[in-house]
Amino acid sequence: MKIHEFQAKKLFQAAGVAVLEHRVAKSPDEAAAAFNELGSSLAVVKAQIHAGGRGKGHVAEHPDQHGVQLVRSADEAQQVASRLLGNRLVTIQTGENGQTVRQVLIEKGCDIARELYLGVVLDRAAAMPVLMASTEGGVEIEKVAEETPELIHKEHFRPGIGLQSYQIRKLCKKLAIEGPAARMADRFMKTICKMYVDLDCSLMEINPLVITKAGDLIALDAKVSFDENAMFRHPDIADLRDLSEEDPAEVKAGEAGLSFVKLDGNIACLVNGAGLAMSTMDIIKHHGGEPANFLDVGGGAQTEQVTEAFRIILADPNVKAVLVNIFGGIMQCTTIAQALLEAYKTVGFNVPLVVRLEGTEVENGRKILAESDVDIINAADLADAAQKVVAAAG
Repeated sequence: MKIHEFQAKKLFQAAGVAVLEHRVAKSPDEAAAAFNELGSSLAVVKAQIHAGGRGKGHVAEHPDQHGVQLVRSADEAQQVASRLLGNRLVTIQTGENGQTVRQVLIEKGCDIARELYLGVVLDRAAAMPVLMASTEGGVEIEKVAEETPELIHKEHFRPGIGLQSYQIRKLCKKLAIEGPAARMADRFMKTICKMYVDLDCSLMEINPLVITKAGDLIALDAKVSFDENAMFRHPDIADLRDLSEEDPAEVKAGEAGLSFVKLDGNIACLVNGAGLAMSTMDIIKHHGGEPANFLDVGGGAQTEQVTEAFRIILADPNVKAVLVNIFGGIMQCTTIAQALLEAYKTVGFNVPLVVRLEGTEVENGRKILAESDVDIINAADLADAAQKVVAAAG
């Protein structure tokens, strides 16, 4: 689950992490008022969307406008906000369609001496969280990671213990952080790592982390996302979810208990089991097709869930064919066959449907489909299914 920058900064403030004074505005007039309230001769207007790369991104309706802009007056803040609000911001992470900006952050300026990068993620290979830091903070961090990964320094830590002072001293030496800033870094980095663990985060990123001319460390940006499976422990954080920033189909699938991610292809997949879903997408690509989604109905899907799954995938105008790939374990193949027929009665299939069943009660499941009047392309195995659905979509 992702949240906005201004929401992340509120969490930072509660934990004692320094951020700049700011306001949130949902209209140009509110942006102008926010500038005046900050009482500064310099402020930054920042588009609030669930995507990175806003500083280099551009407004689709105003290509010369970026998602992060300096302003020096209330009038200028109003003008910038008017060009951002209600329009689509296109960044490296949004795709060419961009995301609609519904609110902006107005933040007081500061005297920046240095810009760094700081981030915490889970290193699955090491089975531990890792703090990453770099002197190359700012809008080019993705390029740094790709071209000069040696400039990103890492320190792993155990969740129950946290980051240790000796590790921070090592990072400070590599980052050339000295004096008062180094002493601040000890508390700053420990707090960030503790927040990552305590809040069940999947990502915590500050880019840039700035050192001011006075030697203070300030989170100039804040990007935080959470493990959705742990949100039952954090109802206050779950309330921060902004559904307008999420794909409507994915929201609808989540409400039905389905795991769904929309993709760019034209072959929809309905599968039970995350591993099988990944394999299904792989074999579709192997045979020259492009999957339109990842959809896992789970091991115990009911007729209602299968029906809702078809509603979701067939609502996508890009879908030209559907592949149902079910391995009957907990859920018998007869159950899924009957669910498919019920879904057909309710939704109707307006594109070719390829079905591959395997596992418990598979022969009876295939018989149910074969004796129905529904136009279904049966597949003997996964490779056969992939070949048939790619041909049907083409």
